[in-house]
Amino acid sequence: MIIVFDIGNTNIKIGLFDGDDLLDTLRIASSNKTGDEYWLLINDLLRLKNKTVRDFEGAVISSVNPALNYTFEHMVETYFGFKPMTVGSGLKTGLNIKYDNPRELGADRVADCVAAYKLYGGPCIVIDCGTATVFNVVTADGEFTGGAITCGLKTMAGALADSAARLPKVELSVPKHVIGKTTISNMQSGIIYGYSGMIESMVARIKRETGMSQAKVVATGGISDIVNKCVPVIDVVDRTLTLRGLNIIYKLNSEKHRQVRSDRGADKAKENL
Repeated sequence: MIIVFDIGNTNIKIGLFDGDDLLDTLRIASSNKTGDEYWLLINDLLRLKNKTVRDFEGAVISSVNPALNYTFEHMVETYFGFKPMTVGSGLKTGLNIKYDNPRELGADRVADCVAAYKLYGGPCIVIDCGTATVFNVVTADGEFTGGAITCGLKTMAGALADSAARLPKVELSVPKHVIGKTTISNMQSGIIYGYSGMIESMVARIKRETGMSQAKVVATGGISDIVNKCVPVIDVVDRTLTLRGLNIIYKLNSEKHRQVRSDRGADKAKENL
């Protein structure tokens, strides 16, 4: 088994894999904790799933939160007893990255595209609906050609409430009508249907610009289910896409990055069983 960590700006998603099978997922908040504090949380969650560090032979990390990179690398090495694989330049992905500076490309975007192309085929447009909304484009030949980044739905809603003194924070639920009769329903309509219209427009523009009219549109992220209710352009919703991509990347590179438990790590693992 391996454990994968997708470190985001808001949450850290964790996947437990046995081969291709995603056995379970865990989620904790991204915050200013030490590696030991994160370990206490993760160890408790693993116990609830009847798992211990002894069940895992490797780990892979993707991160868009640089402040937590060393924390998690150190935590895995100390308590799991092996050095984790970190997604970055030099790893095999199965994609041909056509980006002016590949080092600028977020590891989560790479993992999303790896999984979408492997699992659903190309060409594809991959949309990650998280803190930011990220569009990624992959050709039929597996070339990542670029994309676009804009605000996420929660970010938009929070900015509206914070910037206008008389507007409240609202629940992100789909209103029955576009024309609302209350301030809250007005805001829900504008935020959700306006955001959904942006998704439709961007997908249409990407298809026109690339000529990939038959591209499969794959959505992931915490808001993808809401968006899918409002737009007809999404073909697949897979909220585990990033985790699955990390598992694929690990398998592509596992021989090169074979991980062996250190004596120190094994001792630490025994202490925490």
